[in-house]
Amino acid sequence: MKKVLVPIANGSEEIESVCIIDTLRRAGADVTVASVEATREVTCSRSVRILADALITDCLGNVYDLVALPGGMPGAERLRDSDQLKELLTQQKQSGRLYAAVCASPDDKQATCYPAQKFVDALKQKDNLEQRVVVDGNCVTSRGPGTALEFALQLVEQLYGAAKAQEIQKAMLVPSY
Repeated sequence: MKKVLVPIANGSEEIESVCIIDTLRRAGADVTVASVEATREVTCSRSVRILADALITDCLGNVYDLVALPGGMPGAERLRDSDQLKELLTQQKQSGRLYAAVCASPDDKQATCYPAQKFVDALKQKDNLEQRVVVDGNCVTSRGPGTALEFALQLVEQLYGAAKAQEIQKAMLVPSY
């Protein structure tokens, strides 16, 4: 079983968070939702409350096949500012394991992000800005709430292969990704 970490924070985008969590669990992944806050309960960007499985500190030292970050403001900033999450992401990248970010969490690889200027300016490579989902090696990025299902299905494909992603896509009645 693939192990996945989905960190969340106060202000995380709920659609992105839940799409990632739900879709990966449908695929059979062991998904741990971890709060970077002092408590397991977070209030998302549109006041939806999510109860995380753990605190991010509980996840230190664990190995994950994927670490997937939702966007949302100010959630993405709170994720960015978490020293424990930075440590986990550094280990994830250095080990060559999969990591992913959507919306306001751009990376230094080929990537896409939410089309607001401050996020676009943060990207070092801007060739793929209009792409809904971008895969560059072990990094997957996406744009925002409207691309969250495509993003999550691409994560399923990266972890389990195209056939499994298509199985989940059909079961969820998603036309394509």
